[in-house]
Amino acid sequence: MSVDLSFEQVVQEHQGMVFRTLYRLLGSREHLEDLAQEVFLRLYRALPNFRGESLVTTYLYRIAVNVAQNEWKRRKRLDRPLISISEETSAWEERLEHPDRNAEQQMVEREFRLRVEEQLQELSGVERAVLVLYHQEERSYEQIAEALGMPIGTIRTHLHRGRKKLRERLQVQAEQERGALCSTVKR
Repeated sequence: MSVDLSFEQVVQEHQGMVFRTLYRLLGSREHLEDLAQEVFLRLYRALPNFRGESLVTTYLYRIAVNVAQNEWKRRKRLDRPLISISEETSAWEERLEHPDRNAEQQMVEREFRLRVEEQLQELSGVERAVLVLYHQEERSYEQIAEALGMPIGTIRTHLHRGRKKLRERLQVQAEQERGALCSTVKR
């Protein structure tokens, strides 16, 4: 890290990205502040060994993914289901609404986002991490590969498989919803 950049500046500049990434990876606000603090604590401890060969953001993404993976393992041990970003109390939708859309368009888009977030939680941890970093955080293959410590080809494979699984899950869910709607209408 450059001498002109203090740890406090790094935290201020990157805390939004860390919170957003953790939230998208975990799908829950539960313990989010503690986990973000853990990310920055790990960064602080690692600073003496940071050689500046990669960007601080790449380093932070790797740490955030590691912290999220530890949280997934903890949740599995506790046998608690993951909570989707779609939880009603999250106010996530209000922050994402597009002001130019009419109410019906907003509702359709919101429902789709909720379905995507719900199905995203069903993917493997690495597929979810790659999809979040690529599509939501807009990171390049190279940045993701460096952050996750994987070859670029592996990142592309996980991205392709993750997209395919997500698409298939969304199609199945849409068909189920249409079937349920049709059976309700026939009554």
